[in-house]
Amino acid sequence: MSNKSLYLVQSTFSATPNVLSKLQQLYSPEDTVVMMGESVLQLQHPFLQALNKVYVLDTDAEILAGQTTENLKLISYAEFADLCLDHSRCIRLN
Repeated sequence: MSNKSLYLVQSTFSATPNVLSKLQQLYSPEDTVVMMGESVLQLQHPFLQALNKVYVLDTDAEILAGQTTENLKLISYAEFADLCLDHSRCIRLN
C-alpha cells in the first residue's frame, strides 16, 4: 500500500463546484478521484479536465446521458474495491 489518497466526490450537483475547489487544494498527482452520484454531472469542471483520469462507477454513468470526457474511466464495484485497497486514505467529500 502506498501513501496515496482516494477522494470520493459524492456531493449534489450544485455543491460540486465548491467541493472541487477544496479538492484542488488537497490533491496531489499520485491521488485518485472517484465521482459519485449527482457529482458526475460536473465532469466538465476545469479541475477534473486537468486530471489524467477521473473514475465513475458504471452504475452512476447512466445519469451522464452520453456525456463523456477523454479522461473518464468507468469502473465496476469490484474495481472500486481494488482502488480502495490501493490507497492508504479514503476521503469522502460532499
